[in-house]
Amino acid sequence: MSNALSQEVAHHAALDSRMVAAVRDVRVLALASWPAGLEVQFLADYARGVVKLPQVEYPKLDLAEVRSELDAIAKAADEQHPLGQYVAESARSWAVAAALCESLGTDAVTDYSIQLFGHPGQALPGDGPSTLEAAHHFISIADELDHELLSPAEHVTISATALQLQLQRELDDYFDGRVIEVELDPDLIAKAAAGATRIRLRHGAAFSDYDRHQLLQHEAFVHSLTALNGRDQHILPSLALSSPRVTVTQEGLATFAEQITGSIDIGRMKRISLRIEAVQMALDGADFVEVFRYFLKSGQSPEDSFASAQRIFRGVPTCGGSAFTKDTVYLRGLVSVHTFFRWALHQQKLGLCRQLFAGKMTLGDVQRFEPLVAEGVIKPARWLPRWIARANGLAGMLAFSLFANRIRLASIAEDCFSDI
Repeated sequence: MSNALSQEVAHHAALDSRMVAAVRDVRVLALASWPAGLEVQFLADYARGVVKLPQVEYPKLDLAEVRSELDAIAKAADEQHPLGQYVAESARSWAVAAALCESLGTDAVTDYSIQLFGHPGQALPGDGPSTLEAAHHFISIADELDHELLSPAEHVTISATALQLQLQRELDDYFDGRVIEVELDPDLIAKAAAGATRIRLRHGAAFSDYDRHQLLQHEAFVHSLTALNGRDQHILPSLALSSPRVTVTQEGLATFAEQITGSIDIGRMKRISLRIEAVQMALDGADFVEVFRYFLKSGQSPEDSFASAQRIFRGVPTCGGSAFTKDTVYLRGLVSVHTFFRWALHQQKLGLCRQLFAGKMTLGDVQRFEPLVAEGVIKPARWLPRWIARANGLAGMLAFSLFANRIRLASIAEDCFSDI
């Protein structure tokens, strides 16, 4: 490494360390979460015919010093350098997140949320349909399928306690020891959440066999592994953090992992899509009760309907017109990551796909970091899920996908299969 390059690396490593220290209290999801007990009271009232909008009190925060520090970090970064571009974009993203945290409980959260996560009307990569149109597509397919086509095993649910034991056993086997702890959390909004060394499951939730595989691939082998690998990046320690700007890629990669391993089912795609429609409903004026009833009508249980509606109204007023838009990233991220993997195969750069696991980064970051990996500035991923570690199998699936996309279903007559 040349002296000039070494100075650039040291400069941006110092800025990155400052950023990690500055954002310690910028915890968007934790601060926007609702307190325990609201679900029980709401559902009890609703069952008695008493319908009330949940009222949530959020902390009042002053993060002006944090935003000032992040602004200084962004200005000090050299955006002509890959590390500088990463640091500057990350700092600006964290600053928006800080402003969101300061605005919790107000309509302003919606604008900040859209800046960070996008909105349902946003187009998919490649000038494709909007995220909302894609959601309509998956919902219509799910609704057309006969529920009786499901195998008996797909009707069986298991408890959070049973799933905790199963996931813990599989993770201990993968790491050959206890690296990640699986815990139950009664206050969790989502069914599961993952950090570097801990995966939480919502206590009292019911899970299917598909859920077990999804959680293993999505939470453990993407969110947790990228956090663990990010902790090994001494030059950029922020690669271990769930920066707001990496959310689309992180959730897209995690959902792609479900897809490539056959762990995703149409029910899961429908749940993701329903949330996108619900975000649009809330933006168009629907209040919490209307969104709750929408999920009920779509076949979710009262408990799951409350949890789903709660995701849409995190941090915003429950009276309608505002929304927390994070749930729009899953479909957009899935299409983006799937497209990136196909591009990488076409360009004979599947190694870039593995490098996505070296920390929490965007698709643009992994391309900009390619020379830095070669120079040893960015470390390769230590932990990889089995599906990407087996390059030949991955290449085979992607190669078929590339070819199959050349076939246009609209041009195929129904009788063309009669002689097959």
